Amino acid sequence: MKAPHPVRRPARRAPGRYRLTATSVAVTCAVLIAVLALRDAGGPDGDGGGAARPSGQAGKCRPTALLEPPCGAWFGAFVPHDSDDLAEKVHDYERRLGRRLDIVYTYHDMSAVTDTRLEGQLLTEQEQRVGEDRMLLLSWESKWWGGTERQQPTWRRIADGELDDSVIDVQAERIKEYGQRTGKKVFLSFDLEMDTRTPDAGTPEEYVRAYRHVHDRFRELGVGNVVWTWITTGYLRHADLMRRMYPGDGYVDWIGYNQYNYYLCHRADWLSFARTQTATHDWVRAHISDDKPLMLSEFGSAADPDRPDRQADWYAGVVPVLKRLDGVKAALQWNHRDPGPHCDLSVANDAAWASLRKTAADPYLNQRRE
Repeated sequence: MKAPHPVRRPARRAPGRYRLTATSVAVTCAVLIAVLALRDAGGPDGDGGGAARPSGQAGKCRPTALLEPPCGAWFGAFVPHDSDDLAEKVHDYERRLGRRLDIVYTYHDMSAVTDTRLEGQLLTEQEQRVGEDRMLLLSWESKWWGGTERQQPTWRRIADGELDDSVIDVQAERIKEYGQRTGKKVFLSFDLEMDTRTPDAGTPEEYVRAYRHVHDRFRELGVGNVVWTWITTGYLRHADLMRRMYPGDGYVDWIGYNQYNYYLCHRADWLSFARTQTATHDWVRAHISDDKPLMLSEFGSAADPDRPDRQADWYAGVVPVLKRLDGVKAALQWNHRDPGPHCDLSVANDAAWASLRKTAADPYLNQRRE
C-alpha cells in the first residue's frame, strides 16, 4: 500500500459548511491600470508570447518584498499529485492551461521529520523543482496524518514549545537554507481553516498562541524568507471564531480564504463566482484588515450534470469580479475533489478548460514576477 503523499489534501470538510446565504455587498472599486502585459514567459515552457508592457509601467509593476503584485493578481492552483510526480502533474496542468502558474499550493503535516516520511518535510525535492520557476504556498497543518492520538500536535503543545526541537526548528532551518541558496521566499500558512478545528485542536486563544510561537521561533532562528499567510474558510457563520483566531497584523502578511460553488456537492444553490467571494471579502475588509493583501487561496466550482456548459460560464465570470475586489492579489484554482457524492471540483470538460484558459490568459492575471 502506497504511503500517503506529502501534499495530499486531507478530508476535513463538513457537508454544508460553505453555504453562503449572504447577498453580495457593493465593493469600493479600486482604480486599475487599463493595460497590463502578459508575463515575459507566457507559457509553461517559457516561450514568451506576452504583449509588450507599456513603457513606464515596468518599475511600478514589480512585486513588493512581500510578493504582492501591484498591478493585478497572481494565478495559481492546487494540482493533485503523488509524492514523486508533483513537477510532472504541474506541467500537465500548465499545458492544458496554456501558461505557467505563478503559485503552486502544497500541503504538509507536522509529523516528525525523517528522510523517508515526506508528509512532514517542507520543501521536498519535487517542490524545489517546481519552485525554480514558480512561487510556492506551503500549507503546514498541525496534524500527524495517520498518527495516533498521542502523536497529534495540538495547539497547546505547539505553543508550549514541545515540538520546537523535533519539528519546528528543523523546518525553519530547511526554509532558511532554501532562501539562502536560491534567494527565494515562500508563502507559509500555519493550520489553514483553523476555524473548523476548534475545539478538537484547542481553543481559539490556544491557536493564536501556537501561530505566534511558530512565527516567533522562525524569527529567532533568522528565517527571513517566509511570507506569513493566514488562511481561513471565510465561512461567515464562523465570523466570531475567525475574529478570535486572527493572530494580529504583526504576525500576518497575507490573508486568504477558501470559498467555492459547491452546488450538488453540499446540496447548495448554484452560486456565481461573485456570490462565493464578495460577502466574505467585504467582511474580511471590515472586521479583520482593510489593507493586507488578500488571496483566494482555494476557489472553484462543481459542474452541473444537467447543464454541461455551466462550469465554463462560471469561470468566465472570474476576472471582472477580481478587478472589483479591493486588495485581492492572488487567486488559486482548486483542481481536485472533496469527499462525498457530486463533489468533484476539478475542471470537468473541454468547454470549462477553454474558459479557464481564457481567464488565466487575461493580462490582469499575468504579472511580472521579478
